[in-house]
Amino acid sequence: MANIKFGTDGWRAVVGEDFTKENVEIVTKAIANYVFENFGIYKKIIIGYDPRNMAKEFSSQCANLLCEFGFNVLYSEKVLPTPVLAYNAKLLDACAIMFTASHNPPEYLGIKFIPDFAGPATSEITDEIVSYLGKDFEKKIKGFVKLYDFAPDYFKQIKSHINFEKIRELNKNIIFDGLYSATIGYFDKLLSEKDIKFNAIHMMHDPNFGGQMPEPKPQYMKDLIEMVKKTPNSVGFANDGDGDRFGVINENGEYVTPNEIIAILLLHLKRHKNLDGCLVKTVGASLLLDRIAEKLNVEVIETAVGFKHVGKAMRDFNPIIAGEESGGLSIQGHIPEKDGILANLLILEAMAYENKTLVELQREIETLAGCKFYNDRVDLKLENNEAAGKILDKFKVAEDFAQMKVIKKDFKDGVKLYLDDNSSWVLVRKSGTEPLLRIYFESDSLEKIAAFKK
Repeated sequence: MANIKFGTDGWRAVVGEDFTKENVEIVTKAIANYVFENFGIYKKIIIGYDPRNMAKEFSSQCANLLCEFGFNVLYSEKVLPTPVLAYNAKLLDACAIMFTASHNPPEYLGIKFIPDFAGPATSEITDEIVSYLGKDFEKKIKGFVKLYDFAPDYFKQIKSHINFEKIRELNKNIIFDGLYSATIGYFDKLLSEKDIKFNAIHMMHDPNFGGQMPEPKPQYMKDLIEMVKKTPNSVGFANDGDGDRFGVINENGEYVTPNEIIAILLLHLKRHKNLDGCLVKTVGASLLLDRIAEKLNVEVIETAVGFKHVGKAMRDFNPIIAGEESGGLSIQGHIPEKDGILANLLILEAMAYENKTLVELQREIETLAGCKFYNDRVDLKLENNEAAGKILDKFKVAEDFAQMKVIKKDFKDGVKLYLDDNSSWVLVRKSGTEPLLRIYFESDSLEKIAAFKK
């Protein structure tokens, strides 16, 4: 039990090492205690799983245990993405348990608890669940497990947000890389149902994800990038293992960063959907978003890194769009949880409304911002947390960095230094699980980024 540790997005571990039948039972009992103490035995629980190794078997074990305890459980009849389960948590007023390790390596599996507000559990909730680890649960009444298809209501929700008829008018070759992920049968089905033509690759569920990380980053989307380059007038889309993150490739075969995607969509949602409100971003997200928001007279709400913070801000402020630099976003009227399927469809919609290429949309936000922004990150491993703390303390009192003056500091998540060129910053923050410092850089030139990293 000592090896069960809840991080920023639930508990994750290697199958057969720490992710075992015994530990799944311990975590299930802890969740049962949390749900019972806060909502009672009649609170509905819904359970889903992604394509990972043993995800179906472990999720079935969890469902049966909760049924024995007295809970009524709706159990997914098939593999599904996290945002599909999260939306149904809100719709059905249920607590959700998702068996996924998101974008982590294939040997990992995890348990993500999603409260009935449909966003990531906050620290207060996960701390309470952790407090019940090792405690038994006394059977209450007779419960049940019922197979359930969570897709139809999710599809209905997406269709209320996306103008598929407009996308159908788009003169573009759409290529979807299933990446062996949970979004197979969801993103492609939404397009097919609306008679939108597309090509697709890697369209089967593989627990090994083709032998690589199930993450929609350029190094894992090489086949998609190559196909986009070979296919005139095409754009590419992918998602991570459980479908909450997005990956987009433009007509030149180039990766479009999440910061650019969020900026393009903020402009689109304001201009074409007439949405009002603020923008929510993390402290690690680009100044590009601040610049575009300023041009649109949109307030910016900044949070600590992690979508649990973004999700809470969504519930508090009802923003036009909320996102993070690692590839997650959601919009007003949807759920306070990352949705990679929605993100990819919104990009197609933005291109259709503007009748522009994705490259042209990128150029537009760059022009509006006044420059192109570059980002990088370095992970610095240290011997212990004390060493990490000493480095953080130095940054807290720094008056200059890389021969630039510090004009502002932010301490909501580590230490962020804003520099006097008004286009550069550095953020230093601790990892939540190991003696590691994550150091983020942004500037308007690659030369400055190189200097920052020395």
